[in-house]
Amino acid sequence: MDPLVLARLQFAVTTIFHFFFVPLSIGLALLIAIMETMYVVKGKEEYKRMAKFWGKLFLINFAVGVVTGIIQEFQFGMNWSDYSRFVGDVFGAPLAVEALFAFFMESTFIGLWIFGWERLSKRVHLLCIWLVAIGTTVSAFWILTANSFMQRPVGFEMVNGRAEMNDFFALITNGQLLVEFPHTVLGAFATGAFMIAGISAYKMLRRKDMEFFKKSFKLGVIVGLIASLGTALYGHQQAQYLVKTQPMKMAASEGLWGKSGDPAPWTVYAHIDPKTGENSFEIKIPYMLSFLSYSSFSGEVKGMNELQAEYEQTYGPGDYIPPVRTTFWSFRIMVAAGSLMIVLSLYGAYLAWRKKLDNKNTWFYRLMLWSISLPFIANTAGWVMTEFGRQPWTVFGLMQTKDSVSPSVTSGQLLFSLIAFTAIFTVLAASMVYLFVKTIKKGPYAEGTDDSHSIDPFSKEGYHVS
Repeated sequence: MDPLVLARLQFAVTTIFHFFFVPLSIGLALLIAIMETMYVVKGKEEYKRMAKFWGKLFLINFAVGVVTGIIQEFQFGMNWSDYSRFVGDVFGAPLAVEALFAFFMESTFIGLWIFGWERLSKRVHLLCIWLVAIGTTVSAFWILTANSFMQRPVGFEMVNGRAEMNDFFALITNGQLLVEFPHTVLGAFATGAFMIAGISAYKMLRRKDMEFFKKSFKLGVIVGLIASLGTALYGHQQAQYLVKTQPMKMAASEGLWGKSGDPAPWTVYAHIDPKTGENSFEIKIPYMLSFLSYSSFSGEVKGMNELQAEYEQTYGPGDYIPPVRTTFWSFRIMVAAGSLMIVLSLYGAYLAWRKKLDNKNTWFYRLMLWSISLPFIANTAGWVMTEFGRQPWTVFGLMQTKDSVSPSVTSGQLLFSLIAFTAIFTVLAASMVYLFVKTIKKGPYAEGTDDSHSIDPFSKEGYHVS
């Protein structure tokens, strides 16, 4: 088997699996900080109980995410050594800041938050969880700084065939970063919000701890609605930015081969044939692509064949068209999942506002339980579109993927590590699901919580709680 194919497959497996946990950690940290803030401001024990219960899920997810992140870093050095050498002098600073500041801040204040409930004052303890939430977000910023350089290289100079950073400020004000960071982080907030809303919906279906999970559900759908709308807004801005900086990616995401014309129609559905370089069947909405690209009902969007000719003149002979089907459909899957999130959270917020979170909405609660998967689908599809759509480049315009792989790693070594990593991921996923289910089944009034001693398990109240 081709080592490049195996290396790319391993990168896909490790990155996608790791990115299941990162957005959930970021989102849950914010929501738990909001819950504890409400406890400190209002003084109601129910909000403290909420922060503790959802905090257990956050800690499980965070622990697994750390392990998967270490594996991901390991495969970078093992499989992509030429790439690491090429960008090492650029990525060194932001990744060092991420490790020394954000990660250590998260770890330190998570420890203080776990063990400081009865040892720290309310306000100091609240500060700890907010610093954790800030730390997870700051960590994402520095990681996305590196990724944004891969999408649009800035703040560097070429020295002896390697990229070396010469303008740190340009790196952290990269236009790609300014649209990618809010889009990704708001998507992470939505991931945590839908996890809380979905689990709360499941508990309300089971008629368990209704008041507790009503409050959690309300917070989840409100944050989910705000975050989903914000994700869509910044996603639109990011697409408009990519029309200028990575037009080939956007042409592939629209299945656009030739000139689109002016105004340009948006392709809802297409039967794409990469071999012939055309679509045998299309459903289009007139004017819409021009509007999405330029916020105007006029404007031309270049097709892949035209861009291929331009790239050959700029970069030399080669195939610069990315995997079109994957880019096209991953973009639509992301948009479809995001749209469903907006609709569901909007209806949930409406029910909460009208105080209609009762037993008559079982169909909606079932939908919200399954909606837990929507942010993960949208996040994964978005990253697939981002990375596949940049091909054949690892660093756009500077380094191709075929030149990035480690020259000394054999197919057998790659296949062995791929199998080993996949086995580890399977065990980690099974362990996390088991711990999540166990924690959710126990509920917020499990033994060991503040109020467990005040409830007689054999009383009518204790029976309903259990």
